[in-house]
Amino acid sequence: MNELSYVSAFLIGLLGGVHCVGMCGGIVSAMTLGIANGIQQPLSKIFPYHIAYNSGRIFSYTVAGGIMGGVGVMLASFMPVYAAQQFLLGLAGVFMILLGLYLSGWWTLLSRLEKVGSVLWRRLEPLGRTLLPVRHVRQAFLLGLLWGWLPCGLVYSVLIWSVSAGSIEQGSMLMLSFGLGTLPNLLAMGVVAGKLVQFMRQPAMRRLAGLMVMLFGVYTCLLY
Repeated sequence: MNELSYVSAFLIGLLGGVHCVGMCGGIVSAMTLGIANGIQQPLSKIFPYHIAYNSGRIFSYTVAGGIMGGVGVMLASFMPVYAAQQFLLGLAGVFMILLGLYLSGWWTLLSRLEKVGSVLWRRLEPLGRTLLPVRHVRQAFLLGLLWGWLPCGLVYSVLIWSVSAGSIEQGSMLMLSFGLGTLPNLLAMGVVAGKLVQFMRQPAMRRLAGLMVMLFGVYTCLLY
């Protein structure tokens, strides 16, 4: 795992904004269009809520990345280190290609992976409901912590990559980089709400983002 990997994870998060607007747009727009009483607030008051929500979400990604990095370390103990690296990085490359196909809408195989994660989400989602409507910044942070475990093919693909990171720390850093990449889109969504959603959902945008992510996957497969 090197600096280029972290930059790549950041860019995948950024390009994945075409998916984020669909998965997380509802809760982000809800905070923008109505905190607590359904009354729209000025940006100066709403922005701290978005920062807190996204901080909680990214923290959950970072924890999950550390867990998957630890899984990778355990898997590597069952085979020679070099062979383990080759296998795990090849797997990560394949999942990035699948992610690109998923983002572009050309092949939605990863949606089946989301169904696996829905088992955990069914237990967490009722807790999220208790935090609505959001009345203070701490509540927004807790909501973000829960939303970080929302079943998402985009997140799961980068988590598979985290397995090849080589350590708990590097797995955490990879997911942190990814989470920071998703931040600009979700913060912008909180400011302009529906306008960004309409733009990012355009088929051309989805296909462009998907194609670029697939190139990351092909590069990873060829490099290793």
